[in-house]
Amino acid sequence: MLNELGMIPDWNAQGVIPPIAPGEPRNSGRRAPYLASLRQVVDRYGTTPERRKILRGLIDYRRALAAAGLPDGFQWLNGSFMEDVEASRARPPADIDVVSFVPLGNGANQQNLLTNHPDVFDPDRAKAKFHVDAYFRSLDDALSDRSVRAIAYWYSMWAHRRDDQLWKGFVEVAMSDIDDAEAGQRLNDLEAAAAAKVSP
Repeated sequence: MLNELGMIPDWNAQGVIPPIAPGEPRNSGRRAPYLASLRQVVDRYGTTPERRKILRGLIDYRRALAAAGLPDGFQWLNGSFMEDVEASRARPPADIDVVSFVPLGNGANQQNLLTNHPDVFDPDRAKAKFHVDAYFRSLDDALSDRSVRAIAYWYSMWAHRRDDQLWKGFVEVAMSDIDDAEAGQRLNDLEAAAAAKVSP
């Protein structure tokens, strides 16, 4: 059974997305990474000004990747942004962790992408500009020991919380998500609604 688009489970009692949807058997397809559209991520996690700022950065980061010639592939979203850190750690998230799995194509390589697009491919600059803790993995490699180990690395790193090793889930969005513009508009609507609540 394949994972279904948009079926991100609610946070569990520990404030994380469960690695397997509640009530599902261990072999269920409803497990991390949970497939979602960017609009669904905005609807689900755009609940505070801090979170909306990070989501705006994520949308801009995805636009920058497309402008760099990388419109295809998929991204895994994780980090404290995907957790209920407001309740569990009494603070808002500072950024969102993103690993982009993209085909390079057109003779591109990671070094020339870094040289020509440092705000996108230099992790420190991407974090400062987009509020994205950015990682990158080419999908151009043939299935090899190296590529299998790389995917296993990201899955094992992201399936557990760093500080206490709590097992958790995360979300996947397509890079060629046709609703990026819709997600941006939804973010505008959420910001306008929040502003209307605080205006006299």
